[in-house]
Amino acid sequence: MTAVIVRIMLRYAAAILVTRGLIGSDDASAFSTDPDIQMLIEAGLGVVIGGVAEAWHWAARKFGWEH
Repeated sequence: MTAVIVRIMLRYAAAILVTRGLIGSDDASAFSTDPDIQMLIEAGLGVVIGGVAEAWHWAARKFGWEH
């Protein structure tokens, strides 16, 4: 399921870059369908989500938000 969401996000990002003239349509197609890029973004999202959870836990302990 995550791969599908990442693929959709990459297509929208590629479309934005093409409309702004930053990349060509051939490059956008390769960008949005490359499994290595999808895997990299999935791993990055996993790290970000884990970091947010740890930061929230740290803030909860620091400010006494625990039960």
